[in-house]
Amino acid sequence: MLRATDRSQSRRDTAALLICAAVSFLVLLAPDSLGRSVSSSLRDTILSPLVWLQSEAVEGRTSRKRFREVSAQRDTATLLAQNLPVLQAENQRLRELLALSRRTGFRHVAAEVLHQSAASDGRMLLLDAGSDDGVAPFQPVVAPEGLLGVIASISAKSASVMTWAHPDFRVSAFTERGAIFGVVAPAGGSVGSEALLEFRAASYRDTLAAGTLVLSSGLGGVYPKGIPIGTVAGVAREQEGWERVYALRPSASPSATAHVMVLVGRAMSVEEAFPSDSVVAALRADSLRQRAAADSLLRVRIADSVRSALRDSLARSGAGAVASPVRTDSARAP
Repeated sequence: MLRATDRSQSRRDTAALLICAAVSFLVLLAPDSLGRSVSSSLRDTILSPLVWLQSEAVEGRTSRKRFREVSAQRDTATLLAQNLPVLQAENQRLRELLALSRRTGFRHVAAEVLHQSAASDGRMLLLDAGSDDGVAPFQPVVAPEGLLGVIASISAKSASVMTWAHPDFRVSAFTERGAIFGVVAPAGGSVGSEALLEFRAASYRDTLAAGTLVLSSGLGGVYPKGIPIGTVAGVAREQEGWERVYALRPSASPSATAHVMVLVGRAMSVEEAFPSDSVVAALRADSLRQRAAADSLLRVRIADSVRSALRDSLARSGAGAVASPVRTDSARAP
């Protein structure tokens, strides 16, 4: 049996239900403007704390998302800023290499210097181009700055380069003016941490000023003519009255080279690949000297021919003068 308190509570619940149903019915029948005003009033009064909590939750969630995005952008910008100098340097070298490939008349193979995980000779480099790409032993390897070395051995996909720092490296060379010829080889020592080359077999009476550019001469058929090798840094040693050896500062550095070109064929002279006023002037002077020598030889031959013709003419004239009196005497003899 229900108690009196339970019955009274049940009546209150029923009354509350009926009131809510009546209010809902009235709201459904009420115009939209009234409903909007009532809802606005409720949000501004009773529900304002809940609305504030909802806005704070949405703002906090948006702020955390934005913070994560800004942090990711900042980390990306920091990483790019750290790598920017390296990327700029690599981009510049690639531009120089592309410019060199456009200037040169040589058929070439572009290659990248590979990192060698195993211990190897520091005077050798490994390239990612091999016999499948047309690379063969004894082909010159150049960087944008100048001569780097020569192909020593190859495989199908890679090749080893003997750089100018190797003890067996040799290249015939001459100065930019074309006046002094010699042989370039690696120096026995170094100045500080800088490895040098030596310009050997130069005559003792010939002197080279510091900063003089030394180029490959093309003799021997391995290295084309006109590739920069290095600049004169000073006198390394000398033999009194016999030979003076000069120290050269190399043009190309193997440690700072990431992309190279392997010259696999000749189409024109290499002086167009490394155009400089001094090189062009030297080659033009060399051509003029050769032309002058040929003209001089031609003049000598013409003079010899003229002298020969004069001697023959004089000989014939002398023979006629001698023969005439003989004929006269013989005619007067009877």
